[in-house]
Amino acid sequence: MQSSTILITLWLLVIVLSVLSLITEARPPTYLWHVCPNTTTFPRNSTYQANRDTLLTSLSSNGSRGNGFYNTTAGRNPDTVYGLFLCRGDLSTSVCQACVTFASTDISRRCPVEIAAVVWYDECLLRYSDENIFSAVAEEPAIILFNTQNISDQVRFDSQVQEVMSGTATQAANAAPGAKKFATREADANFTSSFRTLYALAQCTPDLPTSDCDRCLRYVTGNLPRGSQRGRVLSPSCNVRYEVYLFYNLNQTAVASPPPPLVPEGNGRRSWSIIIAIVAPIAAFILLFILTCWLLKRGTRKYNATHGENAGYDITTIESLKYDFTTIEAATDKFSDANKLGKGGFGEVYKGILPNKQEIAVKRLSRGSGQGTEEFENEVVLIAKLQHRNLVSVLGFCLERGEKILVYEYVPNKSLDYFIFDRAEEGQLDWSRRYKIIGRIARGILYLHEDSRLRIIHRDLKASNILLDGDMTPQISDFGMARIFGIDQTQGTTRKIVGTYGYMSPEYAMHGQFSMKSDVYSFGVLVLEIISGLRNRDFYETDGAEDLISYAWKLWKDERPLELLNPVLRNDYSRNEVTKCIQLGLLCVQEDPADRPTMATIVLKLNRHSAKLPMPKQPAFVLDSRTDGRMPDKGLESDQSTTQSMPSSINEVSITELYPR
Repeated sequence: MQSSTILITLWLLVIVLSVLSLITEARPPTYLWHVCPNTTTFPRNSTYQANRDTLLTSLSSNGSRGNGFYNTTAGRNPDTVYGLFLCRGDLSTSVCQACVTFASTDISRRCPVEIAAVVWYDECLLRYSDENIFSAVAEEPAIILFNTQNISDQVRFDSQVQEVMSGTATQAANAAPGAKKFATREADANFTSSFRTLYALAQCTPDLPTSDCDRCLRYVTGNLPRGSQRGRVLSPSCNVRYEVYLFYNLNQTAVASPPPPLVPEGNGRRSWSIIIAIVAPIAAFILLFILTCWLLKRGTRKYNATHGENAGYDITTIESLKYDFTTIEAATDKFSDANKLGKGGFGEVYKGILPNKQEIAVKRLSRGSGQGTEEFENEVVLIAKLQHRNLVSVLGFCLERGEKILVYEYVPNKSLDYFIFDRAEEGQLDWSRRYKIIGRIARGILYLHEDSRLRIIHRDLKASNILLDGDMTPQISDFGMARIFGIDQTQGTTRKIVGTYGYMSPEYAMHGQFSMKSDVYSFGVLVLEIISGLRNRDFYETDGAEDLISYAWKLWKDERPLELLNPVLRNDYSRNEVTKCIQLGLLCVQEDPADRPTMATIVLKLNRHSAKLPMPKQPAFVLDSRTDGRMPDKGLESDQSTTQSMPSSINEVSITELYPR
């Protein structure tokens, strides 16, 4: 009894001390602006509203993420809601959590029935939409904020602002993989007596590739006000700010008191900040209670993650991805042959139509798979969390009646190999489309390697695993052989080689060593195939070369690289683009993985017209061409995959891993 009294006394003491310390610290985030176009709304009490509320709850519960960024989805098509938050990079985890928690409620008040919305605070931004907003740069709407305090030497000051902001933007865009795309910078302003230092900040959402982040920051920087002592531009994907006082935290210390608030451009009567003088003790107590509940919930999540329960995802996420077997059976007309799209060692793929008329692709895994139910469930949840315009969307799964079924978004235009290797179809992809396809495949791989919340090595990149949607936009598919790396992990080794002959890097095929550079090698082979329309593994001896890689190298060495281009493309193409892609392809298939570029470098070079590339060395010729389709290593297991919808995929050799990852 006495011990209980002591515990209660201690708890009350903690509350009192916490309240006293929070009275001067706890305050709502400083509101800046919000946009929620009322042109498209949803009915109250609709499925979309329920999904939005679920999404906002999920964002709020993840506000303590260490990097200040989180994106997720809620619901199924056509009522899927995509959402994210981004906290200012110099703020503590607790400040980020408080801002996101407030924003998750505030955005519903400001935008009660709007189907898309974004709200900015000084500490964070929160955004949701019915469209996929992940890894997609959004420069508009751009909100310009400034003040009316002009400076004497306007031209010189504006020039210095642009110079400082340019350097800050470059630093933020080129942040290390996995780090915040955030940077601050200060510069001397000794030409004026009013102030001595100029301070600048730039930030992007970290899911953007380097090139998109750089483009977004250049755009908003170009919209900064002229001749104002203070300015900032907010967009959904990035923001910049400059001040003549220290406004960001150094080592997360308190910022200086700001001068008069900024006002939006074109409307001087609207204030962008809400000044809170004091927070009542009762509010502090409520905040303490919320934080306590959050800490308990966080501890539970950590326990689940440690013990492997659904890889840290709550059961509601898993339940939202489950489909009934009867639903799948009805959608595919009981897996009828008329709906069959393909067949391979993994099982069979069927087209289906759900009751809401949504088209789906159903992959019915073979019963011989050695993957356990829990591992399969975890893998589906992880893959479903990958959201990128160049990755095929996993809608859910079914685990009933001994079946393991994956449900994908249906992609109507078959796979890339159907168009680049089939002489009757190759004319549908001119050079301009092929160049865009190469660039978008690169962006998808970069997302897997560096920009998603996971670090994923695909291990089976090939033309038949690149699907094309109605606009011929590529989507990377088939993650059955993928490996998930830790943040600090760069290489793995396996005794079970998986992948497809002709696309595997030499160190992987011969020694079982795989890394991000293994996917880079596969990408290089794919690029050469897209350019030439020739298969690497089915290459017939041409001009003294035994495979496509050696043929491309011979033409490059003889200064005849453009002869690699498929003749059907030679009437209309960019000489510089073709040459650059051939050079990149040869760099990707270098024997030493260290000589291969990263996917970030590849994306950057593809987006710059004047990009300089190193000269490639002689590539690795470790996999001799064979027409019998056999692998050179007896330790490999193969399956012969055939496809109705992709006839050019017949006899493609794939190796399937049969143990849980």
